[in-house]
Amino acid sequence: MSCVVGIDLGSTTTKAVVLEETGAILGRGITNSRSNYDLAAAVARTEAFINARFGLIQQRAASAIAATAVQKLRRAFVLEQFLHQLRRLEQLMQEEVQRSIPAALRPAYERALEKVCSLILDEEEDRFTQPPAARSDFFRDSAGSAFMRLAEEVAGSHGVTFDRLVGLYDKCIIRVENEPLELDFRDHIGEALHRIGDPIELAGAVDAAVATDLTPAFTVGTGYGRARLPFPKEQIRSEILCHGLGAHALFPLTRTVLDIGGQDTKAIQVDPDGIVTGFQMNDRCAAGCGRYLGYIADEMNLGLHELGPLAEKSTRTVKINSTCTVFAGAELRELLSLGQKREDILAGLHRAIVLRAMSLLARSGGVSDEFTFTGGVAKNPAAVRAIRELVEENYGARQINISADSIYTGALGAALFAKRMVS
Repeated sequence: MSCVVGIDLGSTTTKAVVLEETGAILGRGITNSRSNYDLAAAVARTEAFINARFGLIQQRAASAIAATAVQKLRRAFVLEQFLHQLRRLEQLMQEEVQRSIPAALRPAYERALEKVCSLILDEEEDRFTQPPAARSDFFRDSAGSAFMRLAEEVAGSHGVTFDRLVGLYDKCIIRVENEPLELDFRDHIGEALHRIGDPIELAGAVDAAVATDLTPAFTVGTGYGRARLPFPKEQIRSEILCHGLGAHALFPLTRTVLDIGGQDTKAIQVDPDGIVTGFQMNDRCAAGCGRYLGYIADEMNLGLHELGPLAEKSTRTVKINSTCTVFAGAELRELLSLGQKREDILAGLHRAIVLRAMSLLARSGGVSDEFTFTGGVAKNPAAVRAIRELVEENYGARQINISADSIYTGALGAALFAKRMVS
């Protein structure tokens, strides 16, 4: 089956989208961006093709029973990926114990790490038996929040320090992220099938998906790190053009696009064909972007995916004087010392971030109807609420579009450019 691929290499995440010949989305993939951009692009591409094969299984699963089984199979495959990385993380941490912990203390740290990882495994196995719940797409976020919580519980009973356990984790998690995920679809779909009991209604669909030759005819790259992608110049497109075209493909009546990514914010105006007619971009610092939120999450010892839901619990909005990443930690600690609640501070932080974006929108030409919000921050409910409130305050009623897959908008635009190259 012929297909094309778009890759959006952002400063925080790298996304890939696979389109089939008709232009329909066949698969999506995402991973944390790394200093090794070749690896980040390869991992995102691999994840997109895994997702595409699940799409093929879904197409062949005609009955409602089979469709439900496909959803469970996908969750089982993701769980196998998680457990694979968890085992690797534990292995690296145990090796680090041998290198950096005094011999007399090693047995205690070995047992503590084994216990923490065992508890994480038990939680993941239990989660699989429960209804699906929203969580981060990234191993670092989901494993990290669990590790911090459980390490604090385990440390005292095993005669080790919490800080030292966290130090072992910090030294090894980046290495896990920077290794290719050795969970190929063809080799490991059997493990996921076995986990859900090898349902007979999926046997033919899985065999057909495994046998399908997905050959990309063309690949186009974009994003903050596009200059580092291992593609020739003719296969690189501006992220402004890709986000404009991608937003138009998702919502054809779009005229204004706001993308808040990890390192920059883009306000884009497009015409009825999705062609960019004007834009403004904040790319000089990470203030008001996803990386700023990541810094706040680290300061609060939270996962990035936990910020928005916590801010949504706010009963009042604390005014934030600066969204500069350099001063964020100091202001955050000062507000906490004054007795301000975390959720109220976070509500203020999200509003401050969106206020910066609103100034870019104003300089780019304002907010037309329809308005589309894209990027990873569009998955943050507190940011979405602030966008809705401030757009209405400044421009009146507007149709605001937010796709559940908004983080893939740039990669979708790149894939559409790739399709044009082979049409």
